[in-house]
Amino acid sequence: MKHEKDVGEAFADLVQIMARLRGENGCPWDREQSHRSLKPFLVEEAYELLEAIDGEDPKEMEEELGDVLLQILFHCQIASEQDRFDVVNVLTHLREKLIRRHPHVFSDSYLPDSQSVLRNWVKAKAQERKDKENSSPLGKLPKEMPALMRAQRVGERAAHLGFDWTETKHVWDKVEEELGELRMAIASRRKDRVMSELGDVLLTLVSLSRFLKFEAEEALTQSLDRFVERFHYLEKDIRNRGKTILESSADDLDALWKVAKKNRSTMGKKPLSSPSTASKRKRSVKKGRSRP
Repeated sequence: MKHEKDVGEAFADLVQIMARLRGENGCPWDREQSHRSLKPFLVEEAYELLEAIDGEDPKEMEEELGDVLLQILFHCQIASEQDRFDVVNVLTHLREKLIRRHPHVFSDSYLPDSQSVLRNWVKAKAQERKDKENSSPLGKLPKEMPALMRAQRVGERAAHLGFDWTETKHVWDKVEEELGELRMAIASRRKDRVMSELGDVLLTLVSLSRFLKFEAEEALTQSLDRFVERFHYLEKDIRNRGKTILESSADDLDALWKVAKKNRSTMGKKPLSSPSTASKRKRSVKKGRSRP
């Protein structure tokens, strides 16, 4: 793709624009922001990018990637004003880290496949943390991460360090073991024990998902989307019969659910919302933001 400006010029322009927005004669809203006040916007923009990726809409991806980049530049500008670091420090640190963690590209090291690369990546990160006090090879994943996603990342890191099952069968055995312990906990009627064992079941299922090469977070999201769509189908069917869900018997609901499951299955299909519909929804939401 040909552009009027090269990457460096375009990026420098953005940095200057961000500095002007935060400057003395800049935007009042932008000038009031802090690292902490911007936290929800960073999370929001990241999720909107994920939705654009799921919608496979290049234009939406382009826009949402820009919104995420804006948040990064925003934080860099604030830090620069406080003489803590600036965008050059961030870029330099990233450049050095990428080179350091890819010796198979930037040196004579040889790694034959992607799994070898991942194992080397984890080991490199562990080595970087070695000199830090109370550091762990697992690293420090944010507790604010969705639990399923965090569990899968922890499992991956442990696996690359050699702490893992060797076969999927062994994971299945662990699932059965944890389910047995959950049944016993339920029989004991101790809520604290039930919660603990339920968490162990979920954690082991995430490990199973990892062994099967699926993202547990994505699998649950797709199942939830299917459930919601089928439920809406069921609601519509009941309304067409002149009734409500509360007026329907359990047998009727079960029968209608089976019909909904058969007719509205979205297994293996793209997200329910088309890219254009998702785009319209997001634009209408953005109009109500406090961000100018």
